[in-house]
Amino acid sequence: MSQKPLTYADAGVSIDAGNALVRAIGLLARSTARPGADAELGGFGGFFDLKAAGYADPLLVAANDGVGTKLKLAIDTGRHDAVGIDLVAMCANDLIVQGAEPLFFLDYYATGKLDNDVAAAVVASIAEGCRQAGCALIGGETAEMPGMYTAGDYDLAGFCVGAVDRDKVLTGRNIKTGDVILGLASSGVHSNGFSLVRRIVKQERWNLETGFPAEDGGTLAEVLLEPTRIYVRSLLPLVQQGRIKGLAHITGGGLLENIPRVLPDHCHAIVDTERWQLPPIFALLQRAGNLAPEEMARTFNCGIGMAVIVAADQLDRVQSALEGAGEPVFEIGRISEGRRGCTVSGKMGTWNSPKDWSVTHNA
Repeated sequence: MSQKPLTYADAGVSIDAGNALVRAIGLLARSTARPGADAELGGFGGFFDLKAAGYADPLLVAANDGVGTKLKLAIDTGRHDAVGIDLVAMCANDLIVQGAEPLFFLDYYATGKLDNDVAAAVVASIAEGCRQAGCALIGGETAEMPGMYTAGDYDLAGFCVGAVDRDKVLTGRNIKTGDVILGLASSGVHSNGFSLVRRIVKQERWNLETGFPAEDGGTLAEVLLEPTRIYVRSLLPLVQQGRIKGLAHITGGGLLENIPRVLPDHCHAIVDTERWQLPPIFALLQRAGNLAPEEMARTFNCGIGMAVIVAADQLDRVQSALEGAGEPVFEIGRISEGRRGCTVSGKMGTWNSPKDWSVTHNA
């Protein structure tokens, strides 16, 4: 029986398309070069020279993450030019909270059928995220897997390695009663809570291409897809100077569950919601979903993307430095004596709730 010889392309995988993508993104990778990495692609692995990066007694710190179902919103609206920043941010922000400088990044892009235009837009945004974080994009993997993903869908994962000199590691062990909690503003929803966001969008039958009244000319899709803020460049000098006691990246679990992760025993964080204004996008989601304060505090960052814990005598200097680096900063709370945990409380008039409330999480 005669049969046409099969090729990988007949099975839905184009090696030529993958090679073309690698060539197309080579310049993007080179744009992220930094001391220790030349950011050349194409080998079986990427090298990084710690000595060239200037470390004397370094510890390596690694983080990996994804973008979650925010990707589905990007796919459905055809906006692929920011999700790579989210990918880098979720990893790089997790490194700086341990005192580590992000050094290099690798990405994993998986899809059913490779669309080079979409993939190139995603990788371009990954490179932009790396430039914002000061790390080199030294490699990655593009996987074309027919039958694993529906048409047009793709998934992303990111892997970042950083370094910190042994005596600069942030452990939170020196945090004590009386220390101050600063909050750095988020750029929006960031990359957590999007399964709930998408449920609300579907329930309310929102047209994502309509203008969002609280923003100047932005659509609801653009506001929801605003990329996660990367805090590395603002925080790293202060971390290296020893002026910060602890950092908490406010991701899934919100302020309520993330701040206790950096506290020692017998320290309890008290966060006052009257110290900052709930951004309009969160107020919209709260109203539309009829979300209880507890749900808001545990699911979303509510306008605070990073918590910074400092000694009271360092408050003015740290706040001034962060504001000088372009960060909107709020003094949102204090560390008190008590069981390790966090209480988020205050009058919620700015959060579209007429009552006082208090939510506590103990670790």
